[in-house]
Amino acid sequence: MLEEMGKAAKAASYQLAVLSAAQKNQVLMTIADRLEAQSADILAANELDLADARKNGLSEALLDRLMLNPARLQGIANDVRQVCHLADPVGVVMDGGVLDSGLRIERRRVPLGVVGVIYEARPNVTVDVASLCLKTGNAAILRGGKETYRTNGATVRVIQDALKEHGLPAGAVQAIESPDRELVNQLLKLDRYVDMLIPRGGAGLHKLCREQSTIPVITGGIGVCHIFVDSNADAAAALNVIVNAKKQRPSACNSVETLLVHTAIAEAFLPALSARMQDEGINLHADPRSLPLLQQGPAVVSAVTEEQYRDEWLALDLNVKLVDGLDEAVAHIREYGTQHSDAILTRSIVNAERFVNEVDSSAVYVNASTRFTDGGQFGLGAEVAVSTQKLHARGPMGLEALTTYKWVVFGNDTVRS
Repeated sequence: MLEEMGKAAKAASYQLAVLSAAQKNQVLMTIADRLEAQSADILAANELDLADARKNGLSEALLDRLMLNPARLQGIANDVRQVCHLADPVGVVMDGGVLDSGLRIERRRVPLGVVGVIYEARPNVTVDVASLCLKTGNAAILRGGKETYRTNGATVRVIQDALKEHGLPAGAVQAIESPDRELVNQLLKLDRYVDMLIPRGGAGLHKLCREQSTIPVITGGIGVCHIFVDSNADAAAALNVIVNAKKQRPSACNSVETLLVHTAIAEAFLPALSARMQDEGINLHADPRSLPLLQQGPAVVSAVTEEQYRDEWLALDLNVKLVDGLDEAVAHIREYGTQHSDAILTRSIVNAERFVNEVDSSAVYVNASTRFTDGGQFGLGAEVAVSTQKLHARGPMGLEALTTYKWVVFGNDTVRS
């Protein structure tokens, strides 16, 4: 089964690679229109997936990731249209010049070929990946989680209808609809056809892909994100940023999980934090130094554990720890962070610059919420993933991250002496 999917994807990638930007945009506009016109089929499939997920006891965070409604589906369609307005990187000459030999040399962006993506209960990923891959001339093989296989299948069928309308093969975007985990293991070995693999899920999935894949893997998306509240931060503004970073969408990988507070402001700031978190419905998990100060306020507070510093809550829970300064804050982030998104709230230019230079994350913020680590928010359009590694791509992966390059050399019957 996967062998045939791989062959179809590779064949389709050759056709996609030679499409013009205008042709690709026409396909994407048709996909967006069809997502709206055939939304009933996708939402009906999603309802069946949600019903099974509730029976199986999935957490509220995962149910939120899985759930589609008309507004979310409309947003997904609009994201596809937004990709149409982005510059096509394929064919762009990155650099070049004339060599001493007389050869004219160029480095041009080209598609990767076939991209495989393994993800969990995130049906929006299906469309995000498909649209970005098509825009960059790549074919895609998608394997969503078992919780969302009906939704993914219905969505991909809509996309394939749009491809056929433009004379393109359905193999350009394919979904592995069976929830059989053995198919994941087979996909990891499909290096004859798949050029890059992107896992979007928990630490277990990333570990499996790194250890078992014979295909180059881009990992990321696990976000143990931090905010450090400096001694000179504006308290009221800081509370607003913290609430946004935690509550705007707690199930997202860029939501804040641990708050580091300078001891110099603890006596005034922590009771105020407790009161605000109570109002917002956020539970606190505190280290021994912050616990008694937080208990002076009305929020629900418990002792934090070592394991909780390392894990994503993906819920309305927040760790709080007192630190004696920037050095201790940076040390904590280096120990427990996942190099995703970390922020400092400060009025010190010196401390801001130190934080930016010393925190080795894919996105580092000064006086802003971590929730902005997103392809759309960064002006990249829909993203295929957030990479926390350092080779090929880092941070939100937009169009350029789905290309590689080739050297193109022009001569005049030139021979090497």
